[in-house]
Amino acid sequence: MRHIPATMATQHPDNACAPYWEEDGDGFVSTYEEVAECFSSYRDLGCEEYMWDWEGKYVEEAVVERLFHGHYEYFRRHPLGKEKFLTFRIPNIWQEKGHSLSRAMMGMLTAEDVARSLDLHAPPLFEVILPMTTGADQIMHINRLFSKLSKFSSALFGHRCTLPRINVMPLFEGVDHMFASRPLLNKFLADYRATYKTAPDHLRLHIARSDPALNSGMVAAVVAGKFMLSEFYRFGEDHGLPVFPAVGAGLLPFRGGLAPDRLPDFFRQYAGVRTAYIQSAFRYDYPLAQAKAAIRRLNRELPLTKPDRFDRPADKREAQELCRHFAAAYRRVAEKIAPTINRLALSVPRRRERKLHIGLFGYSRRLGSKRLPRAIPFTAGLYSIGLPPEFLGTGHGLAAAAAAGLNLERFYPILRADLVRAGRYLNKKNLDAMAARGPAWRRLREDVSLTEKHLGLELGPKMDSDFAHREITTQALRKFLRGTNISEEVTASGKIRRSLG
Repeated sequence: MRHIPATMATQHPDNACAPYWEEDGDGFVSTYEEVAECFSSYRDLGCEEYMWDWEGKYVEEAVVERLFHGHYEYFRRHPLGKEKFLTFRIPNIWQEKGHSLSRAMMGMLTAEDVARSLDLHAPPLFEVILPMTTGADQIMHINRLFSKLSKFSSALFGHRCTLPRINVMPLFEGVDHMFASRPLLNKFLADYRATYKTAPDHLRLHIARSDPALNSGMVAAVVAGKFMLSEFYRFGEDHGLPVFPAVGAGLLPFRGGLAPDRLPDFFRQYAGVRTAYIQSAFRYDYPLAQAKAAIRRLNRELPLTKPDRFDRPADKREAQELCRHFAAAYRRVAEKIAPTINRLALSVPRRRERKLHIGLFGYSRRLGSKRLPRAIPFTAGLYSIGLPPEFLGTGHGLAAAAAAGLNLERFYPILRADLVRAGRYLNKKNLDAMAARGPAWRRLREDVSLTEKHLGLELGPKMDSDFAHREITTQALRKFLRGTNISEEVTASGKIRRSLG
């Protein structure tokens, strides 16, 4: 059995501070710098895998050549594709137009040639992440495309490709799609067996955290992901197939809550996960020694955690009912305040060379009829005025769940810890100021009050740094309401909470 990496460094642009390796110290990571970042993630941090993102951003296509030619001895000792892993996150061609998929696949084929020419382990690349997976046919389509391209490339260019197909790792990003994952996987396995006359050796299945929270709120995203983990293991047991789930958790609770100083909470909430995304804020907004120690611990302990199981039909019904209550409460607020969030997002500093998610080269996030920014600027914008998105709809959702007799904590055991953590950055004066500007903001204030009632405590700053954060967010809201850019305040407050968003 091949090694399953426990830690995957990613290019999510959520860091407030500059990377430790960056010479100019501006915090922006260019496409050119990402190769150096990738290597440093392996050598300096101890990450076992690096996600090379082709979705909605510009890409250095010669990444494998540059890694091998720049660090030959390292990869001779730590073979790429055996001990260290580079995994392409390909564009979803049903959502994102353009030509990145064909370039990514050719890159995988030529990478094998490069490895063989240097007498290194081959193939170095053999699996991809498919974002926004909604159907088994999509997974099979990507596999068939690669098989056709591999045969064509071998015939035309003489590539010596030993990969008849690739491992396509589906990433489930919507709450509804998470609950529908079991029939999708059943169909995929049947189609795979019919096409290739064999079953996969194993499956790596990815659970999103940011986009489900953006579309349905934090609580619904967590509950759906927790149930999905159990479903993955049940699917594997039913078919005698090893499964290795991954979760795309960011640093702040709204986007997953995976932080170097919160590993016990992460192990409790995501027991059974075999690969954790190590996003930019985790790597760059904490002291280097603390980040390295946390990555070592994840590599050591994450493979040993055992999943909580929710195998009864009643478990699924309860999880779905919880998600309905919390998603409805979240959307009632989020959709109304979307125009304000979009304006706030304009002040969030760029950290990567992303394409615009409109028109030919991308897609936009939507909530009902409203367009939303991506999850990181969405989260950063609200945090930067002292109104953490963790509370959008949460209080009313808690009240509805209690009235219905639902047991939220069995699916979300660290709920209290997440809300208390986010609550340290709540600015109640700003909340009152926004509540005077419209009913949606007043409903958010009700959410906060109901959450405090549920927790039995008052939310707000607790430490000196929390109070400093409150002062910065007070200044930020004043400037924002005057129509002034608040990028400086976004960065300053982000450094205190150790993540932009």
